[in-house]
Amino acid sequence: MISVRLIFPGAILGAALLVAGCHSKTEASPANFITALNARFVDHPQCLMPDAPRFPFETTDEEKTKQMDALAAAQLLDVKKGTLLKVSRYTTTAVGALAAPRFCYGHRKVTSIDSFTPTAVANGFPETQVVYTYEMKDVPVWAKTPEVQAAFPEMAKAIAAPGTDKATLAKTMAGWSVPE
Repeated sequence: MISVRLIFPGAILGAALLVAGCHSKTEASPANFITALNARFVDHPQCLMPDAPRFPFETTDEEKTKQMDALAAAQLLDVKKGTLLKVSRYTTTAVGALAAPRFCYGHRKVTSIDSFTPTAVANGFPETQVVYTYEMKDVPVWAKTPEVQAAFPEMAKAIAAPGTDKATLAKTMAGWSVPE
């Protein structure tokens, strides 16, 4: 009797690995750049106050008072106003304590890579500059209030429509990432 071996399973597996290799995580491609940027932004939200103030917080500055009053209107802060010295003292509410002290209002989600430069070695790694389009995700209700949007126009603009920005990405053995 003649023995017949099937070589198809091994050939199919080899072809699949070959095709998968064409789409490696280290390839300079829009899909890989989107993956790297989105991984970064999930852990790095956009915040109203990157330099987090300590609460209780006191101010006499008119612009800062306007911003803090907007957060008070959104029920994130309680305010006590001094009449003699015109000092406003802010403390967090129970709801505000969850968002304080930076008051983050969501994170970027990259929707497309608009352009990127050819890779060039910088700081010991191949790097590229990308221009990307994004939208804001996980925006809390308080960030959508008219008072907060009026007091923080940059935030209002960021959550209203898709935006564009630039980033540097570095190629590592594990794929592309945003250098620290």
